[in-house]
Amino acid sequence: MSEARNTDLAPGSRLAAIRQRLGLSQRKVAELSGLTHGAICTIEQDKVSPAVSSLQKLLKVYGMSLSEFFAEPVPVKRNKVVIEPEELIEIGSRGVSFKLVHNGNRKRALGFLIETYAPGASTGGHLKHQGEEVGTVLEGEIELTVDGECHRLRAGQSYVIDTGLPHTFTNVSERECRIISAHTPPNL
Repeated sequence: MSEARNTDLAPGSRLAAIRQRLGLSQRKVAELSGLTHGAICTIEQDKVSPAVSSLQKLLKVYGMSLSEFFAEPVPVKRNKVVIEPEELIEIGSRGVSFKLVHNGNRKRALGFLIETYAPGASTGGHLKHQGEEVGTVLEGEIELTVDGECHRLRAGQSYVIDTGLPHTFTNVSERECRIISAHTPPNL
């Protein structure tokens, strides 16, 4: 998986390298992921950044989690305790920033994100993965749709969701929204 962790390559180029290493054609990946062949082409050519939901679909085909795709292996004898802001791993795109707090421990039981949504930004499509997530809105407002039911949260409010249900986060306000969240399993 060294191609997947080479952060010198753009995400699309890394996705292309993984696909090629697995011996899959773009058309086969399109069929397995539910994305169009054209979407995969433009993503792999780094013409567009994939939405988180699209990236999850591709990585599911490749048998990888978001954190595995973005995390660099950290060769340390002991896991880090303090993580500097510049060490957070960005796994978002298109106006949605997901900064993963990660110390290199592959055996961790919990994932933790610092999320920022630009006005009008959305996770795109419906996210869905086994586990649960809890979060608190620190600033702004967010619309959370879980299994078709919409909830509007503002600063100070928290949420707890079963992530096995389809869910979407959308900032429908004109202000940036910031959230902190924890989720299981640790690999999205």
